[in-house]
Amino acid sequence: MVRRLLPSVLVSAALAAGAVALPSAAHAADYSAPLRTAVSDLPTATEVRTGYSRDLFTHWIDADGDGCSTRDEVLISEADDPVTVGAGCALSGGRWYSYYDGASWTATSDVDIDHMVPLAEAWDSGARTWSSATRQAYANDLGDHRSLVGVTDNVNQAKSDQDPAEWLPAQQVCRYVSEYVAVKHRWRLSVDAAEKAALASAADGCTNTTLTVALAR
Repeated sequence: MVRRLLPSVLVSAALAAGAVALPSAAHAADYSAPLRTAVSDLPTATEVRTGYSRDLFTHWIDADGDGCSTRDEVLISEADDPVTVGAGCALSGGRWYSYYDGASWTATSDVDIDHMVPLAEAWDSGARTWSSATRQAYANDLGDHRSLVGVTDNVNQAKSDQDPAEWLPAQQVCRYVSEYVAVKHRWRLSVDAAEKAALASAADGCTNTTLTVALAR
């Protein structure tokens, strides 16, 4: 059962709430390149943590007003077994596979929704200059399945706000690197030198698959 919202739905909901302006035509484009080129194309800049607070990225919102938050929408979308959605978006049934560690879970409390590029890392690499509406859109990005991923809760906590120079999953590293790079491009975020080197090193051991992303800004 796929419940992820298309970008147009998210924008319409945000506009109705007065939360965000439409992107300019210059931003309504795709980025596409082989993985190793995509890593090379990421702009390099020194990270700045000054002023960061998780509260500056409002989440989890109910963008379409259906009673289910962004967290719920990801859980429904990623469930390997059917999920029953009850009153107040109470979820029952379902099974979730965490590709970071290869574990499966049947209790939603065991699953965290990970921001592929952590909120603090996003702040460090460009989001500190964004409007609060753009940061909210980032923190609740259902327009690209790579932005948010359900994973084992303690594994997500171990990752915390670390970038790939500091943390990589125990399994499916190539998938993780490609998704991380895709999200960096989608939101036009920079990388620091160590982060870029780690991504390049990992990508060298991966199939050079072409990444295509719709730019969010």
